[in-house]
Amino acid sequence: MQVDDAMEKKSQKKILFVSHKEQQCGVYQFGRNIAEVLVKSCKYTFVYAECSSEEEFCLRVADVKPAAIIYNHYYTATMPWLTQKVVQKIKVPNIGIIHEVNQVIADNLDDVFFDFHIAPDPTLLLKNPLVFKTGRLVFEYVNNYAVPDVVTIGSFGFGTAGKGFEKLIATVQNEFDEAIIKLHIPFATFGDADGTAAQDIAKKCKELIVKTNIKLQLSHNFLNQKELLDFLAGNSLNVFFYDENKGRGISSVIDHALAVERPVAITKSNMFRHIVSGNPSICIENSSLKQILKNGFAPLARYRRDWNAANLLWDYERIIDGVLGRKLRTRSVMEIVKRKMNKVFKIIDNKAFKDSWIPELDQEAVEEQIVKDDSYIPVSTSNETVFNRILDNAARHQYQPVIKVLHKLLPVMISRKIPEANIQQAFVLDTVHKMAVQLESPSILCIGSYDDTAASALKKYGYCIDEVDPVINYDLNVFIQKPSTVKGNYDIIFLTSVIEHVRDDELFIKQIAALLAPGGTAIITCDYNDQYKPGDHIPQEDFRLYTQKDFKQRFLPLIPDCELVDQPEWDCPNPDFFYAGCWYTFATFVFRKKKP
Repeated sequence: MQVDDAMEKKSQKKILFVSHKEQQCGVYQFGRNIAEVLVKSCKYTFVYAECSSEEEFCLRVADVKPAAIIYNHYYTATMPWLTQKVVQKIKVPNIGIIHEVNQVIADNLDDVFFDFHIAPDPTLLLKNPLVFKTGRLVFEYVNNYAVPDVVTIGSFGFGTAGKGFEKLIATVQNEFDEAIIKLHIPFATFGDADGTAAQDIAKKCKELIVKTNIKLQLSHNFLNQKELLDFLAGNSLNVFFYDENKGRGISSVIDHALAVERPVAITKSNMFRHIVSGNPSICIENSSLKQILKNGFAPLARYRRDWNAANLLWDYERIIDGVLGRKLRTRSVMEIVKRKMNKVFKIIDNKAFKDSWIPELDQEAVEEQIVKDDSYIPVSTSNETVFNRILDNAARHQYQPVIKVLHKLLPVMISRKIPEANIQQAFVLDTVHKMAVQLESPSILCIGSYDDTAASALKKYGYCIDEVDPVINYDLNVFIQKPSTVKGNYDIIFLTSVIEHVRDDELFIKQIAALLAPGGTAIITCDYNDQYKPGDHIPQEDFRLYTQKDFKQRFLPLIPDCELVDQPEWDCPNPDFFYAGCWYTFATFVFRKKKP
């Protein structure tokens, strides 16, 4: 498909997508692949243009008359003619794709050069309102290659430092007596045009082969996308042993490797941070090549499902919606962020933050190491658990062992919490675990997962959890519209102290019920006072406190295909939690979707 022709549609707003012309470049290939997806938009007409000068660019702008422009831009390396002066001439929103992005860079991006920025990094926290993020793009590909009879280990990448090709050679020889190693190291237009670096790495790799039955195959010719995917598809295992690379952006090599559905082994490089939590581990620091090969593609299947073309197109359309719906910014980024976060209590389906700024993400919150010590298994002191109940001081005593587990697993994160409120996370952790162990590969969704100790602890136990949170991705109302979201899919949905911060809680409850699978369970905690009446004083970040009447007379009639999991015990004449000038307590609302 010719991108330039396919993007010309008449009836929609036009969005110009600008890139450069040098094809032997990862940035070029990235932009071209994105453009191939955007041609399918039914909402906007994306016009792709490769420009090598200011004059050429200005002609395209004059011809297209775009409502906004996206730049596939890598500083001055790929488009040296694109200066701040050139961009400022364009009186429409200018959006730059930033390839080398990390949290610090994203947090500090301003509107001096581009008005907005797109970061293709699923791990970013959305702390800067000038920065949008997208998922990755895993290409559609059917792997018809048979698994090789002889273990075949492949890798590819331009001949820049830190790719770890030499470490790959050493690791393979340490584990195997017979294997084929296939390395594809093309020349790069930007940085290694004559191939000196690529050939030097190839020479070093040849010299490292010492075992007779370890065969090395090297290639340097530039492969198109189909040829590169075929190269990866023919291997037993694809391996990427990059250096740590702190501060670097995400590497696109994984996008290709995921497409062919072969096992992948990586180092714990920062450039692979988006897949490092695959379980069982795909990191060579945690496992061997043989074990990673044996585990197959299962640890990565969820990423391949989510990072598809339909979801990426949805991401870009939402970004354009957001950009065209805003006035260009004149305030400083910090002012914008503080204003947004001060409003966060009232406009998004998320837990309230007690400060006007989001706390930094702790390393422990994203640590992929799985807990295997039985002493960490969360079990409350009572075998007879009431699920629909009040979480008061009696509950704090009952769940004290689980609260201690949270302190052991997540000491930094839990230190930020109000101690009396930790009973909610303890109840959720214990309840989700009790229900999940009864299921084989349960499908679990956490709503409001950012900085949530229950969610982080469950991930440490090895549970695979889908997460919804505006700081991480989006709110529930957006998530349910995502192309890959399947209603009736989740065995367990849990949310801790979220619903009281949602304006339309009735729609919220109906959406949760719609996402539950038949027999699936929703586990909800909330701020509760059975004596509460509308107009009473409540914490400023809440829309309301809840009562038995809310649960029984508002919520349950909205979800007739669901029922409480047990007889509720919601009586609480004397609330024992004091916050923001209010006495209240916490309650749980746990219901199950009926099976047909």
